Amino acid sequence: MSGAASEPYTESNLLDRITSTEARATHDRWMKARERQLLTRRVPLAAGAVLSVGCGWHPGRHLFPAPAFTLVGVDADAAKVAGVLETGRVDQARVGQAGALSFPDASFDVVLYRLVLHHIVYQRSLAPCFAEAARLLRPGGAMVAIEPGLWHPVGGGLALANRLGLGTAVHGTPDDVPLSPLALLAHARAAGLAPELHALTYTWRRMPSSLQRALRPLDELGSRPRAALIGHTLMLIARRSATW
Repeated sequence: MSGAASEPYTESNLLDRITSTEARATHDRWMKARERQLLTRRVPLAAGAVLSVGCGWHPGRHLFPAPAFTLVGVDADAAKVAGVLETGRVDQARVGQAGALSFPDASFDVVLYRLVLHHIVYQRSLAPCFAEAARLLRPGGAMVAIEPGLWHPVGGGLALANRLGLGTAVHGTPDDVPLSPLALLAHARAAGLAPELHALTYTWRRMPSSLQRALRPLDELGSRPRAALIGHTLMLIARRSATW
């Protein structure tokens, strides 16, 4: 991830032991579908340049397909940078840290943080990430962050586990930190961006697949302002002014 590398992940944790592979796969497919749905509706770009910060192994190509979009990946882990280049998941990639990137101002139409900020916040403030995104965006461009929400019951439970020092035992790592929706909005505004918040889903990858499917209709409420605050997974879209 961006910043220093994320903390090691311990697979022999409680939640991984009780979660089926099918449940995780069901959630992953639904999440990607919801991400595409919301971005198509709220950021209707046909082409452009996209920066995926903390790109990991999954830089977001499902959201920004080639050849219409040029996707540039950045990660602190050199092995992940090499991997996404070799597999063609990005068009360009480099090793780098969020908040200290050397791209020229106004280089990108979209700056994407996909499941990254909640790791960075374990190490340091998120303010430089938002300020950097604002600097790198072209006029009218958008920062897009997809992150776990603190105000969902699951997010609250995981935050409590972290506070008690049980993060690694319960969910595999201490740096998986659910984020406050109000803090995300405040960081965006402080960076001069105009934010909107959506709940991607109220389901959880640990739920049985049948329960996930039964709860999916609730996700249609996720773009309502109050309902968005309590999503399990949030999408923040923060735009740079077209006249800035």
